[in-house]
Amino acid sequence: MRRLAVLGVAVSAGCAVALTGCAAAKRAPVAAPQIPTIVASTAVTTTVAPADRPLPDDCKLVVPAVDVDGVVGQPLDGQPARILGVPEPTVGRTGKLDCYYGIPEGRTIASAAIVIGLATYADEASAQQRVRDSVDSERQDGAGVADIAVEKMQGKLVTGKTERMVIGSLGRTTYVVRAKNGVFPDDKVGAALAALAVKALTPK
Repeated sequence: MRRLAVLGVAVSAGCAVALTGCAAAKRAPVAAPQIPTIVASTAVTTTVAPADRPLPDDCKLVVPAVDVDGVVGQPLDGQPARILGVPEPTVGRTGKLDCYYGIPEGRTIASAAIVIGLATYADEASAQQRVRDSVDSERQDGAGVADIAVEKMQGKLVTGKTERMVIGSLGRTTYVVRAKNGVFPDDKVGAALAALAVKALTPK
């Protein structure tokens, strides 16, 4: 009886080993998880922001005519024109450039659809004072004046009888963008003039 018991234990142990071996044989190997490769981007995105820059001497360096057309939504008639101003020490002005866009053939610059002007001053205080004086003058002539965002700056939207304008300063530079009434829809004129002001202050 004792031999039979021993043999029974041995047989049982052998079966257990065999079963374990069978189960191991049937189990599929587990694949190692795939780790994604992360490649750092080498692309560098640069943006040019409005700046208190030296006064350009060419309207192409203020706002190219094609960019003005893009904001308007259609090509303007005529060729651009420019007038370089002279310094005015009495008000601290060191330079001035006015750019005229959309001058009908055979007409003077006074008929331009859009005018963009930049001027530089001896210091920031002089530029700010010039903006205040200009806005007060327009208000005295009956124009409406409201605040308007020009990028991260604050300008003034002036509504006159025949034109709208956005005027303001950045450092020692003043800007003014004028458009004849009708060039832009009333509900879009402010944003359009502000967009042109940003373009005028952005180095090319």
